[in-house]
Amino acid sequence: MSPSPSRPPPPFPSRLGFPKVLSLALSSSLSTPCPLGACVVCLLYIWWHTAVFLALADPYPFLGRFSGCDSGFGKETTCYLDSMGFKVFASVLDLEGPGAKELRQSCSQKLTLLKMDLTEAEDIQKDLQFIKAQTVSTGLWGIVNNAGFNDTIADAELSPLGKFRTCMEVNFFGALELTKGLLPLLRSSRGRIVTVSSPAGEMPYPCLAAYGTSKAALSLLMDTFRCELESWCVKVSVILPGYFKTASQWEKKGLSPELLQAYGEEYIEEINEQFIKFMKTAAEDLSAVVTSITDALLSLNPLGKYYPGRGLWIMYFIHHYLPYFIRDLFLKAFFINQKLPRALKQEQAGDVKKA
Repeated sequence: MSPSPSRPPPPFPSRLGFPKVLSLALSSSLSTPCPLGACVVCLLYIWWHTAVFLALADPYPFLGRFSGCDSGFGKETTCYLDSMGFKVFASVLDLEGPGAKELRQSCSQKLTLLKMDLTEAEDIQKDLQFIKAQTVSTGLWGIVNNAGFNDTIADAELSPLGKFRTCMEVNFFGALELTKGLLPLLRSSRGRIVTVSSPAGEMPYPCLAAYGTSKAALSLLMDTFRCELESWCVKVSVILPGYFKTASQWEKKGLSPELLQAYGEEYIEEINEQFIKFMKTAAEDLSAVVTSITDALLSLNPLGKYYPGRGLWIMYFIHHYLPYFIRDLFLKAFFINQKLPRALKQEQAGDVKKA
């Protein structure tokens, strides 16, 4: 059966020079990015059937597969590409979960759901073998890594070491293992690698140390892939989205009595309250990110980096061209501004009494 797109593709981002982008950014309203999200990995495969090629009226006919599409960017992009007529394989954490059920209801019968947990090597290897078997005669066009696990909103000292390891396992090592496993197919097709990273991997967002360090490693890895795979004509793009609404909260477990005494319960509660307040400002419309992912996959000349979301150019300008203390003030003003820990308050109070 020949697929037929149910709606036209979204407008792709304009290629503007830096002065023009900066002037537009300075005139726009500022919305602080917070890159928390669900783990998603999206894979697209070339489909060489002539009827599909003609039906899509596009130079790239596809057979596609996604993983981690229970919610967020992955689910939205899966639905969008399915509506355009692409064959999609979408992997989710739970095949019987609400996200998987919603995908079955909203997508066509071409959609195939697979189970994947990026912390389980067995799941990754099973899906890799499945992909290779399914693409023997079709080829692989692209992979989109959108791992974005984070459940820790706290100072680096207050964040349990296990949280750092979990963020690295999902956000970095999961994407690395999938990408390396599929590189032979991508080199053969001269395809695409698209990765959703985060501005928190490039700037020191307060209380996002575990998440930010894993995304910093991921961004550098993809930049390395971009350089190394250029001779193979494999194009690599990184998506750096602003803050879009997700569900996440910090759990106060794993803290020693000494740390609680030094920082105080009120310090921890204040961080949580600020984060909850900030979440209310998050954008609910994910179309800007879906558009960027689609452009990176389908454009003849995709960008190396995409910045969907308002205000990001202002923050990057401040980060690169103004003193660090100004950048730090902006990050604290628009995300989380930690108060003085209990021990320092007591120390200050003691100094005042002595004076």
